[in-house]
Amino acid sequence: MNLSRRSMESEQMDTDCVDFDEYSRCLRDLSRVNVVTLTHRPMLYWLAKQAKDRPEFSLLDIACGHGDALRKIRGHYPKASLTGIDLNPWATKAATEATDPAAGIAFINDNAFTYIPTQPFDFIISSQFTHHLTDQEVVNFLIWQKKSAGAGWFISDIHRHVIPYYGFPLLARIAFWHHIVREDGQISVSRAFVRSEWETLLRQANISETEATVAWYFPFRLCVGSV
Repeated sequence: MNLSRRSMESEQMDTDCVDFDEYSRCLRDLSRVNVVTLTHRPMLYWLAKQAKDRPEFSLLDIACGHGDALRKIRGHYPKASLTGIDLNPWATKAATEATDPAAGIAFINDNAFTYIPTQPFDFIISSQFTHHLTDQEVVNFLIWQKKSAGAGWFISDIHRHVIPYYGFPLLARIAFWHHIVREDGQISVSRAFVRSEWETLLRQANISETEATVAWYFPFRLCVGSV
């Protein structure tokens, strides 16, 4: 596999799951992937700095999937107003079922780019979302986030690299994760970005180095967040 450029190969999860039960199982396995690969750690580290003097804030999670990022945030910020949005109705159904109603997390089945909240959100986050987009869609997403987030935004995604590309399928087999998760995980790595590409996308969105930074986190995660 040539990883010098992004792949545009389609992923299977939104097209090949035969029913809600299989889709929900894939989401559960993805939430386990997030635990093993420390997916939420960079976002929590960024949020701790941004919300240092904000015990109460509103936050929107784009393409929230199983809702595990929001449940993790709730554990640290009991007074925050948390909302997850996902275009797939199976995702919001699965997230709702996996979340204790007492957590007070709202899940919305809608298009994030056309959804109009009653009030702007303080923070907007996303995880494992941008690699699903074209380069131009990512630029548009960066512009939209800068305009829509009242206090800051954060993108967490994969670093396109040979080690996670070949290593993830082995990990997925050992963990007995769903074959769609295993196969899509490798495709996700091939669709992801390297640092120089993120820097180019930020320039195209007219976001300067003083407004946002690109940071690498173990294991093989590239994150982009407002300063």
